[in-house]
Amino acid sequence: MSTNSPVIELQYVAGIEEIIWGVVLVALTLGIHSFGMLWTLRFSNAFKARFAHQPAFAAGMFKLILASWLIMLVHIVEIIMWAGFFQWKHCFVNFSTAGYFALNEYTTVGSSFNLPLNWRLLEGMIATAGLLGFAWSTAVLLALAQEFQDQQMQLLKQQRQKHALAAVPAPLLANKPPNCPHVPP
Repeated sequence: MSTNSPVIELQYVAGIEEIIWGVVLVALTLGIHSFGMLWTLRFSNAFKARFAHQPAFAAGMFKLILASWLIMLVHIVEIIMWAGFFQWKHCFVNFSTAGYFALNEYTTVGSSFNLPLNWRLLEGMIATAGLLGFAWSTAVLLALAQEFQDQQMQLLKQQRQKHALAAVPAPLLANKPPNCPHVPP
């Protein structure tokens, strides 16, 4: 930097409009997310009811994959909402750039782009909304995965009991002493 060039120091001060819009956008993000997660759980329960008569590994995995896709769709809708706001406020030259920025900030990856100085607070607020959304999504997906694993472990336990019972000769089962821990019931 040469000694002759003037030093221009930009000072950032958060404005009330920026704070209000940030709070509104985070609230809208969480509102969209709540409907999306309820929709995902409702779909998952309907899927489970449809295939409950015959629990199978493939059906359970398919349910988890579909739930993951629905969760991804919810996140994409939220990112599009943020990108739409940035485009509406003329923060970027086109929607594609606004979407790229929103995606990178929402996922906390970060971007080489920055918002105009009067909207800088939203960079942190979109990341906060993304973190909350991902945490909520993780909880929903973990609940569905735990249900699937419990179902599969129950099926495995039933199969093992069935095989253990088949391995014991019939005369032994008839003469079994009461409460014998070594012979299956």
